[in-house]
Amino acid sequence: MKRFLPDWFLTGMGVALVVAWFFPEPGASGGWLHPEISVKAGVALIFMLHGLLLSFAALRESTMRWPVHLVVQGCTFLFFPLVGLLLLPLLRNVLSPELLLGVFFLCALPSTVSSSVAMTAAARGNVAVAVFNATLSSLIGVVLTPLWISAVAVTTGQTLPLGEVIWDLVCWMVLPLVVGQLLRPLLLEWAWRNKARIHLADRLVILLLVYTSFCESVKRDVWADQEARSLVLVALLSVVLFYAAMHAVRMICRAAKMPVEDEIAAIFCGSKKTLAAGVPMAQLIFGASPAIGLILVPIMIYHPLQIIICSVLASRWARRSAA
Repeated sequence: MKRFLPDWFLTGMGVALVVAWFFPEPGASGGWLHPEISVKAGVALIFMLHGLLLSFAALRESTMRWPVHLVVQGCTFLFFPLVGLLLLPLLRNVLSPELLLGVFFLCALPSTVSSSVAMTAAARGNVAVAVFNATLSSLIGVVLTPLWISAVAVTTGQTLPLGEVIWDLVCWMVLPLVVGQLLRPLLLEWAWRNKARIHLADRLVILLLVYTSFCESVKRDVWADQEARSLVLVALLSVVLFYAAMHAVRMICRAAKMPVEDEIAAIFCGSKKTLAAGVPMAQLIFGASPAIGLILVPIMIYHPLQIIICSVLASRWARRSAA
């Protein structure tokens, strides 16, 4: 039953939303948290810590397994966004424009890193393949995610300063990742000794970003016209999206006669979407938009659902592998 209980991070997201609802002023524009500064500093810290703990030696082990890499990245950045494009006209009269953009933002996001690797290891899949694809997905997403969002913005009559957005993502996500890698020879031993504390700091910064994201939308009263049935629909869509991606990846892997270990890694990496990078990317892509809280709702619903489903799958596949 423990796998179905929320961990402290998921509980913390709920607390951050409640605090933002009752006390939005500190995290909104002009508040004493100064989100225009703290957000970018927090994003840089998160990705520097990721770079510090990321081993490129593990990535080299899987470089040549290009068929499984094509499946994972194709599902992440082609299958999901195309499904999102199909959903836009179907949901235009059902969801608000902000939630609709949030659904597509979910589809355009890269895969997760830590949970994809952890689930693959638990299911006795190819961990090296999971590490490679999860990391590659994060780097590709710096360019492809804003490109997809820009394409959708054009169809809705909005504009997105694409060059400026990509430059911000490079400056505040990629460069700190590189800095973390450069600091590995000096700080690697310290990082491994304090891995639990680094993970805690990473999660606390994400919760701060979640809080500031919702403060502006609460202060501007963006939630006034939202209905509960819209959130239920987003939850149902999240489940459908996950299983559609999972079965698509499984069919392709089996048609290509890939090893079971590669198939497991491909399913976990190809079907998951990142909250850890999604919140910082939303902050950098959508800036101080008061609708950013609503845009983040789909990924915040998808995140716990994918953790629960993948935990059950990992447990089942691990027993099958053991047998």
